Amino acid sequence: MAITQERKHELINEFKTHENDTGSAEVQIAILTEEINNLNNHLRTHKKDHHSRRGLYKMVGTRRRLLKYLRETKVQSYRDLIAKLGLRR
Repeated sequence: MAITQERKHELINEFKTHENDTGSAEVQIAILTEEINNLNNHLRTHKKDHHSRRGLYKMVGTRRRLLKYLRETKVQSYRDLIAKLGLRR
């Protein structure tokens, strides 16, 4: 269910805003999106796994708050990020 360290490093390298960036909103949103997608696939198979479903809801809420913050502070970065991640279809 969890993403591997290699995949996490790939996401960080793809979405970082400067050289030593590991915790910007863009990176956090990308990592959360990857985890949400993996958990969605898990829950399609294990429909009664309510503990993981609660974790999914918490991750979605966290990502929503980060997206709201990004939208209010850096609009162009927000638009680029949602286009790259395929959110808000």
